[in-house]
Amino acid sequence: MALLNILVYPDPRLRQRAAPVDSVDDSVRKIIDDMAQTMYAAPGIGLAATQVNIHRRIIVADVSQEKNDLRALINPTICDQFGETETEEGCLSLPGITLPVMRSESVTVHAQDQYGNSFDMVADGILAVCIQHEIDHLDGKVMVDYLSRLKRDRLRKRILREQREGSITAVEETATVS
Repeated sequence: MALLNILVYPDPRLRQRAAPVDSVDDSVRKIIDDMAQTMYAAPGIGLAATQVNIHRRIIVADVSQEKNDLRALINPTICDQFGETETEEGCLSLPGITLPVMRSESVTVHAQDQYGNSFDMVADGILAVCIQHEIDHLDGKVMVDYLSRLKRDRLRKRILREQREGSITAVEETATVS
C-alpha cells in the first residue's frame, strides 16, 4: 500500500469527470487499498479517486468512530434520495475549510464492491452526506460549487494566496494508474 497525493483546490484536475470501471481486478483493489490508507492518514471519512488524480469511478468511505467500517463503492450511482439537510462539510481537497451544503438526508446507492459484486444500499446521516460528496468529486464537482460565484471567487483567491505563502501545499505530483 502507498500513500497517494491529494489534489488541492483549485487544481483543474479536480474538474475531470471520472470514467466507469469496466472490470474489477487486482489493480482496482490496489487503488482501493491505497485510497483507504490515504484517507485514514489524512485523516478523512471519504475519498474519491478523482482527488488522487485517478479518474475512475471509485470511492472509499469510513464514517465509523473506530475506523473499522471501510466501504468501497465502484461505479456508484444514486438511485433514490429522501429529505433534505444542510451540513457543514469539509474536504481533503480544501484543507481547513468547512462550508454549508444542502444534501439529501438519505440515499439509495447502487454500486459494485471490491470483488465486482453489485449491491444496493440505503445510507442515512453522515454516510449519505459522505457518499453524495464523493460522487460529486467523480462528476468533477467540488463543494465550493454550492457557493455563490462571489463567495467561490473570494475563497479561490484566498486559497491561492495561502498556497503562495506556503500555508497550504499545492500538490504537484500525483498518483497515476498503470
